[in-house]
Amino acid sequence: MKLYSNCPTLDLHGETSDFARIQINDFIRDNYNLGNDMVIIIHGIGTGILKKTTQQVLSKNKYVESYKIDNFNDGETIVKLKKRVWLSSFIMLK
Repeated sequence: MKLYSNCPTLDLHGETSDFARIQINDFIRDNYNLGNDMVIIIHGIGTGILKKTTQQVLSKNKYVESYKIDNFNDGETIVKLKKRVWLSSFIMLK
């Protein structure tokens, strides 16, 4: 049984690093807006280019609180997103 089986997942296998940057940022933003607190990015092991790209993008993304390589799978990164602040709008009638 996978520990993070209910987390939204982005699979970057076969993508170029440039396209992966776009996908990662869009995926993180969308999940932040949905209120998800954790996501998984699968970059694979391979030559390490996508892993390095993933870490570079995550280190600069304003919605990312922290990230780490999965202890049981070097080919995926677990990302903790910042808590979204929900602002209620109040309408004051005079």
